[in-house]
Amino acid sequence: MVLTPDELRSLVELKLRSPHQLLGMHPLGSGGGVVVRAFVPDAAEMRVEPVHEKTKPKFALKRIHDAGVFEATVRPANRVYAYELVITDRAGKVRRTRDPYSFLPTVGEADLYLFGKGDERRIYEKLGAHGRTIDGADGTSFAVWAPNARRVSVVGDFNQWDGRRHTMRLLGASGVWEIFIPGVGEGTHYKFELENCHGHVVLKTDPFGQFFEIAPKNAAIVWNTRKFSWTDDAWLARRKQRDPLRSPMSVYEMHIGSWRKKSPTESFSYRELSGPLIEYVQAMGFTHVEFMPVAEHAFYPSWGYQVTGFYAPTSRFGTPEDFQFLVNALHGAGIGVIVDWVPAHFPRDDWALAQFDGTALYEHEDPRKGAHQDWGTLIFNYGRHEVVNFLVANALYWCDRFHVDGLRVDAVASMLYLDYSRKDGEWIPNQYGGRENLEAIEFLKKFNHLVHVEFPGVTTIAEESTAWPLVTRPPYLGGLGFSLKWNMGWMHDTLGYFMRDPVYRKFHQNDLTFAMLYQYHENFILPLSHDEVVHGKGSLLARMPGDDWQKFANLRVLLAYQWLFPGKPLVFMGGEFGQSSEWNADAELDWWLLDAGPFHRGLKEFVADLNRLYAAEPALWQADFEHAGFNWIDCTDQQNSVMVFSRQDSGRVHQLVVVLNLTPVPRHKYRVGLPRAGRWLEVLNSDSSGYGGSNLGNLGGVMAEESAWQGQPGSAELTLPPMSVLVFRPETTS
Repeated sequence: MVLTPDELRSLVELKLRSPHQLLGMHPLGSGGGVVVRAFVPDAAEMRVEPVHEKTKPKFALKRIHDAGVFEATVRPANRVYAYELVITDRAGKVRRTRDPYSFLPTVGEADLYLFGKGDERRIYEKLGAHGRTIDGADGTSFAVWAPNARRVSVVGDFNQWDGRRHTMRLLGASGVWEIFIPGVGEGTHYKFELENCHGHVVLKTDPFGQFFEIAPKNAAIVWNTRKFSWTDDAWLARRKQRDPLRSPMSVYEMHIGSWRKKSPTESFSYRELSGPLIEYVQAMGFTHVEFMPVAEHAFYPSWGYQVTGFYAPTSRFGTPEDFQFLVNALHGAGIGVIVDWVPAHFPRDDWALAQFDGTALYEHEDPRKGAHQDWGTLIFNYGRHEVVNFLVANALYWCDRFHVDGLRVDAVASMLYLDYSRKDGEWIPNQYGGRENLEAIEFLKKFNHLVHVEFPGVTTIAEESTAWPLVTRPPYLGGLGFSLKWNMGWMHDTLGYFMRDPVYRKFHQNDLTFAMLYQYHENFILPLSHDEVVHGKGSLLARMPGDDWQKFANLRVLLAYQWLFPGKPLVFMGGEFGQSSEWNADAELDWWLLDAGPFHRGLKEFVADLNRLYAAEPALWQADFEHAGFNWIDCTDQQNSVMVFSRQDSGRVHQLVVVLNLTPVPRHKYRVGLPRAGRWLEVLNSDSSGYGGSNLGNLGGVMAEESAWQGQPGSAELTLPPMSVLVFRPETTS
């Protein structure tokens, strides 16, 4: 097996797509013997020593090219065997290594077949970098999908970032390149060096990288995300049996880097965050935290929504184990974890996914399909099986390796419509001439189906701002398959109403009642999210009308209405205590406000009590998405801006009545219809002095007469405090 001049030239010039065919040890054929060939540019001398079979021959390799190609033929050996290369470099330093070109592929044909079909659910265990022990050799396997590259090498701090040292082999027609490199272990920094389809040599980070350098650096780091010792088995078992639609869910949305800081310039790590976050969330009574995207992102002001490392928690706050520690600790405290997931787009960074092998591999070539007008980002090609596999497996990865309880999918509307934020002529219709992105629709159905099948109890949540039908209905009924959807219409109408001067509210009461016309079309989350306190909108508190007293009273009523209305409430950090300034991702929340006066402390205590009431009352969550769970008692008193409704579970075992007085005018002897006669206890009053209110109300409760009113068999005269919410519960439920 003598090298031809062309073969030797292809080795030296890195033109081989399968260097393993020439490098390593190979049998010579019918004449017997083996040939060993190695390409080590910095080697001065090299020899072969057997590993397992010590009787096998040792021998020196001869340099056959000045670039560092060595070769030897040994006749006594009649088959290949495991060996080490003993390399003496030009400085006289000796190192020993198993030959990377002596190992079989670590990605099997079945893996490649399923990946090509888009169905390898654990592709993250095959592609990327994975520590392995093969034939007694500890090392790392590397694999990357780059079908149009002319050559791919692994470069890193283990080979002086020299692309000649570890060129990879192309595995058939799969487009996957692979190599196993002995001696490379956890903590190694690496990238892929590609000669792309245009002949340009570029450095790309690993699309499946599980840990990265802290930005602005972007090398991937070999890491094992399996080694963390989880202690949340009981939590996962309960989650599997739990129906999230009929369970309490009050969500605290937060940005890890700006919730609290150790100093003006230093954020808490994942581990450091766990203690104060758990203490706070438990004290406040939230059932879940939702983290804005934690996947690696180079551009910090994107808040995580421009992802460059889909399989890696950002290293800004620690290692993957540190993030696992945080999730595990939250589960131990009985708190669920939702993460924002961003499969709608990715940034144009030239070292990441964009034009990965010189072609539009993950995105579309045509900017009418592949470029987002609003965000300057690129759109995934949902019609390519490998891209769908990359994304679906990524969703499963966050559930598998990080035990997350929910995935909130960002910007779903932008995925569903080909003409999203585009003018005529700037988009391409689908095959039927419509504007629906049929490939994205199928991707979303597949993602939802697989997450729910493989991880029962995990919720998938759509941020979808249009009237797309059946978002939260299963695919077999023609739906997209999400568990829940953000109710953007409720948010827009409700926030708009509460921003109005109370004197004009009587003309706009339909803003609050309209949501019930479509309430049962979907399973809704009611969001007052980060989107409502950025881009010059100001904080929730700042958008309330009136003086300080009225602003806080308004905000208490707004949050109470959110918690008491059908759906799962979500509030962005700071809203629960009346952050006065717009959210700034570079600074912590204004916690000092809690010491600045009674209003902020009162609002915080009110939200905590609201959460406690919510968790304790099945009437507020067991039938959120059933007609039986809600009833308007009266929503027609526009003149006084008073509204009354009841909440109950599907069996009406638990029942509450909610009264809203939406102007700063107290109302005495205001008669309200009640579902039964007898004593009703006032279990929440947003005007309590402990919350910063005027302490007007119905202390001790009220006695409902058997006097029909507002369609109810009983009624009572109430005192309605100014700008308030009152909640009543019957003294007995029998």
